[in-house]
Amino acid sequence: MTPFRIGIPSKGRLSELAEQLLSDAGLSFRRQNRSLFAKVKELPVDVTFLRTEDIPVLCAEGAIDMGITGSDLLAEAEVDLKLRLPLGVGRCRLSVCVPDEGPIQAIKDLHGKRIATSFPNVTRQFLSEHGIEAHLVLLTGSVEVMIALGVADAIVDLVETGSTLAANRLKVLTDIGQYETVLVQNDHTESTELCDRIVKRIEGVVIARAFSLLEYNVPRDRLAEAEALTPGFNSPTVNPLEDATLCAVRAMVRKNDVIDVMEKLDQLGATAILETKISNCRL
Repeated sequence: MTPFRIGIPSKGRLSELAEQLLSDAGLSFRRQNRSLFAKVKELPVDVTFLRTEDIPVLCAEGAIDMGITGSDLLAEAEVDLKLRLPLGVGRCRLSVCVPDEGPIQAIKDLHGKRIATSFPNVTRQFLSEHGIEAHLVLLTGSVEVMIALGVADAIVDLVETGSTLAANRLKVLTDIGQYETVLVQNDHTESTELCDRIVKRIEGVVIARAFSLLEYNVPRDRLAEAEALTPGFNSPTVNPLEDATLCAVRAMVRKNDVIDVMEKLDQLGATAILETKISNCRL
């Protein structure tokens, strides 16, 4: 029987993120001597180490049952896969970029120009939607310097912080799409129950990473205001204290909001406000 396989990137930052995510989800493994396979200790699963850009195609062809890859590569591959879970990491945008000072100031100005990109399929679709004909220069490496080299008039590339664009005196003309790291599944896998189990495990980690557990004591006459600040996932947990004028509250709060919420709770008169990391959860 063919083993159940999850494909993850073999190297780079995304490889590290994928390995840590699987480990946190109780799918621990050890890769030896740059082997292409590693066995998961807790489940009948093999981890397969692949080129990131090959994962969508190999998953669609049935070589692996599930894969962790970028949704940008999924769009570029144009394959039929089930998107099981966005993983909340590796967020970026695919953008059309042009020189800071140049003749291209609007999308229509791309007509007849040369565009360098590693995403020809997505770029062609974008140009087609806008009725633009352009010559695509297909590359597999860095494209930021292609305008300076005289190879292209514009580029289509992934943008995270924009610092690389600034260094090359480029600006974003328009965004084509927003992307992030995702978990995908072959629609024809026979191991659907195992897929669902793995998704639940990983989902617990992804959600936990987005939240913190906030605990505090608050005067009972300010409880309603405090609950409005910390409604929790479904509802906060409220317990009485020995001091009948106070109650203890526990609630999940989005990490991005924790500092602001703590300040507002302090202004309400809450005390003993504590933030605790959540490693995993089921909601």
